[in-house]
Amino acid sequence: MHLVVLAALVLAFAGLTVPATASVVATPAEGTPTPRPTTSPSEYVPPLVVLELVRGFEAPRERWGAGHRGVDLAAATGQPVRAPGPGTVTFAGRVAGRGVVTVAHPDGLRSSLEPVEARVVAGEQVTAGQELGEIESPEGHCAPQACLHWGVRDGATYLDPLRLLAGGPSVLLPGP
Repeated sequence: MHLVVLAALVLAFAGLTVPATASVVATPAEGTPTPRPTTSPSEYVPPLVVLELVRGFEAPRERWGAGHRGVDLAAATGQPVRAPGPGTVTFAGRVAGRGVVTVAHPDGLRSSLEPVEARVVAGEQVTAGQELGEIESPEGHCAPQACLHWGVRDGATYLDPLRLLAGGPSVLLPGP
Protein backbone atom coordinates (compact mmCIF):
# COMPACT_ATOMS: atom_id res chain seq x y z
CA MET A 1 0.00 0.00 0.00
CA HIS A 2 2.86 2.36 0.80
CA LEU A 3 4.28 1.79 -2.68
CA VAL A 4 0.95 2.71 -4.26
CA VAL A 5 0.80 5.97 -2.29
CA LEU A 6 4.45 6.70 -3.12
CA ALA A 7 3.81 6.04 -6.83
CA ALA A 8 0.80 8.38 -6.79
CA LEU A 9 2.89 11.09 -5.09
CA VAL A 10 5.71 10.72 -7.62
CA LEU A 11 3.25 10.91 -10.52
CA ALA A 12 1.52 13.91 -8.96
CA PHE A 13 4.87 15.66 -8.50
CA ALA A 14 5.65 14.98 -12.17
CA GLY A 15 2.32 16.52 -13.13
CA LEU A 16 0.70 13.20 -13.95
CA THR A 17 -2.34 11.60 -12.38
CA VAL A 18 -3.42 8.04 -11.85
CA PRO A 19 -7.19 7.94 -12.34
CA ALA A 20 -9.43 5.83 -10.16
CA THR A 21 -9.79 3.39 -13.06
CA ALA A 22 -6.12 2.41 -12.86
CA SER A 23 -5.21 -0.71 -10.97
CA VAL A 24 -1.85 -1.22 -9.28
CA VAL A 25 -0.23 -4.08 -7.39
CA ALA A 26 2.73 -3.34 -5.13
CA THR A 27 6.02 -4.95 -6.17
CA PRO A 28 9.22 -5.39 -4.13
CA ALA A 29 11.32 -2.25 -3.61
CA GLU A 30 14.25 -1.61 -5.94
CA GLY A 31 17.31 -3.50 -4.77
CA THR A 32 15.26 -6.27 -3.15
CA PRO A 33 16.80 -9.63 -4.15
CA THR A 34 14.62 -11.45 -6.64
CA PRO A 35 14.81 -15.22 -7.14
CA ARG A 36 16.17 -16.01 -10.64
CA PRO A 37 15.73 -17.58 -13.10
CA THR A 38 12.36 -19.28 -13.21
CA THR A 39 11.34 -18.06 -16.65
CA SER A 40 13.46 -19.32 -19.51
CA PRO A 41 13.75 -17.47 -22.83
CA SER A 42 11.61 -20.19 -24.40
CA GLU A 43 8.70 -19.08 -22.19
CA TYR A 44 8.64 -15.62 -23.77
CA VAL A 45 6.57 -14.96 -26.89
CA PRO A 46 6.14 -11.89 -29.09
CA PRO A 47 3.40 -9.54 -27.84
CA LEU A 48 2.06 -9.22 -31.41
CA VAL A 49 1.47 -11.97 -33.97
CA VAL A 50 3.77 -10.29 -36.52
CA LEU A 51 6.84 -8.35 -35.39
CA GLU A 52 7.65 -5.43 -37.64
CA LEU A 53 10.26 -3.26 -35.98
CA VAL A 54 9.61 0.49 -36.24
CA ARG A 55 12.33 1.51 -33.77
CA GLY A 56 14.81 -0.68 -31.95
CA PHE A 57 16.25 -0.66 -28.45
CA GLU A 58 18.90 1.98 -27.70
CA ALA A 59 20.46 1.64 -24.25
CA PRO A 60 21.29 4.99 -22.64
CA ARG A 61 24.96 5.62 -21.79
CA GLU A 62 23.90 6.66 -18.30
CA ARG A 63 20.76 5.49 -16.52
CA TRP A 64 19.30 9.00 -16.81
CA GLY A 65 20.56 9.64 -20.34
CA ALA A 66 18.89 9.66 -23.73
CA GLY A 67 17.99 6.37 -25.37
CA HIS A 68 15.04 4.26 -26.40
CA ARG A 69 14.20 1.97 -23.51
CA GLY A 70 12.29 -0.64 -25.46
CA VAL A 71 11.19 -1.45 -28.99
CA ASP A 72 8.37 -0.02 -31.10
CA LEU A 73 6.48 -2.60 -33.14
CA ALA A 74 4.14 -1.74 -36.02
CA ALA A 75 0.53 -2.37 -35.08
CA ALA A 76 -3.01 -1.50 -36.02
CA THR A 77 -5.61 0.11 -33.77
CA GLY A 78 -7.68 -2.66 -32.19
CA GLN A 79 -5.01 -5.33 -32.74
CA PRO A 80 -4.73 -7.81 -29.83
CA VAL A 81 -1.71 -7.47 -27.53
CA ARG A 82 -0.45 -10.63 -25.83
CA ALA A 83 1.48 -11.18 -22.61
CA PRO A 84 5.12 -11.69 -23.61
CA GLY A 85 5.62 -14.10 -20.73
CA PRO A 86 3.86 -15.63 -17.75
CA GLY A 87 3.43 -13.51 -14.65
CA THR A 88 1.27 -11.16 -12.65
CA VAL A 89 -0.25 -7.95 -13.97
CA THR A 90 1.11 -5.26 -11.63
CA PHE A 91 -0.38 -2.25 -13.41
CA ALA A 92 -3.25 -1.76 -15.82
CA GLY A 93 -4.29 1.83 -16.31
CA ARG A 94 -3.41 5.17 -17.86
CA VAL A 95 -0.12 7.05 -17.62
CA ALA A 96 0.30 10.39 -19.40
CA GLY A 97 -2.92 9.73 -21.33
CA ARG A 98 -1.88 6.29 -22.63
CA GLY A 99 -3.05 2.84 -21.59
CA VAL A 100 -0.24 0.84 -20.01
CA VAL A 101 -0.08 -2.79 -18.89
CA THR A 102 2.87 -4.06 -16.84
CA VAL A 103 3.51 -7.75 -16.18
CA ALA A 104 5.97 -8.96 -13.51
CA HIS A 105 7.50 -12.22 -14.68
CA PRO A 106 8.68 -14.99 -12.32
CA ASP A 107 12.34 -14.35 -13.23
CA GLY A 108 12.11 -10.79 -11.85
CA LEU A 109 11.83 -9.04 -15.21
CA ARG A 110 8.95 -6.64 -15.89
CA SER A 111 7.38 -6.04 -19.29
CA SER A 112 5.48 -2.82 -19.97
CA LEU A 113 3.32 -2.42 -23.05
CA GLU A 114 1.67 0.73 -24.38
CA PRO A 115 -0.67 2.08 -25.70
CA VAL A 116 -2.96 -0.77 -24.66
CA GLU A 117 -6.63 -0.67 -23.77
CA ALA A 118 -6.41 -3.25 -20.97
CA ARG A 119 -8.68 -6.26 -20.70
CA VAL A 120 -6.84 -7.40 -17.55
CA VAL A 121 -6.57 -5.95 -14.03
CA ALA A 122 -3.74 -5.65 -11.54
CA GLY A 123 -3.26 -8.84 -9.58
CA GLU A 124 -4.40 -11.08 -12.44
CA GLN A 125 -2.17 -14.03 -13.30
CA VAL A 126 -1.44 -14.34 -17.03
CA THR A 127 0.21 -16.93 -19.23
CA ALA A 128 2.58 -16.28 -22.13
CA GLY A 129 0.50 -15.38 -25.17
CA GLN A 130 -2.65 -14.55 -23.21
CA GLU A 131 -4.47 -11.49 -24.55
CA LEU A 132 -3.93 -8.43 -22.33
CA GLY A 133 -5.94 -5.95 -24.37
CA GLU A 134 -5.77 -4.17 -27.70
CA ILE A 135 -3.82 -1.36 -29.35
CA GLU A 136 -5.32 2.08 -28.72
CA SER A 137 -5.46 4.87 -31.29
CA PRO A 138 -2.18 5.98 -32.90
CA GLU A 139 -1.85 9.15 -30.82
CA GLY A 140 1.46 7.96 -29.40
CA HIS A 141 5.08 8.54 -30.23
CA CYS A 142 4.73 6.59 -33.50
CA ALA A 143 1.94 8.86 -34.82
CA PRO A 144 0.46 9.07 -37.34
CA GLN A 145 0.75 5.27 -37.47
CA ALA A 146 -0.07 2.97 -34.56
CA CYS A 147 2.64 1.00 -32.79
CA LEU A 148 3.22 -1.00 -29.63
CA HIS A 149 6.02 0.04 -27.30
CA TRP A 150 7.42 -2.98 -25.40
CA GLY A 151 9.87 -2.20 -22.63
CA VAL A 152 11.56 -4.68 -20.28
CA ARG A 153 13.28 -3.86 -16.99
CA ASP A 154 15.46 -5.84 -14.64
CA GLY A 155 15.26 -3.67 -11.53
CA ALA A 156 16.25 -0.21 -12.78
CA THR A 157 18.06 -1.56 -15.86
CA TYR A 158 16.30 -1.61 -19.22
CA LEU A 159 16.91 -4.59 -21.49
CA ASP A 160 16.33 -5.24 -25.19
CA PRO A 161 12.98 -7.08 -25.20
CA LEU A 162 13.76 -8.91 -28.45
CA ARG A 163 16.59 -10.80 -26.69
CA LEU A 164 13.98 -12.58 -24.54
CA LEU A 165 12.60 -14.47 -27.52
CA ALA A 166 14.07 -17.99 -27.93
CA GLY A 167 16.32 -18.44 -30.93
CA GLY A 168 16.01 -14.75 -31.70
CA PRO A 169 12.88 -13.36 -33.24
CA SER A 170 11.97 -13.16 -36.88
CA VAL A 171 11.60 -9.42 -37.17
CA LEU A 172 10.75 -7.37 -40.24
CA LEU A 173 13.16 -4.44 -40.21
CA PRO A 174 12.26 -0.99 -41.53
CA GLY A 175 13.35 -0.25 -45.06
CA PRO A 176 16.08 2.22 -46.06
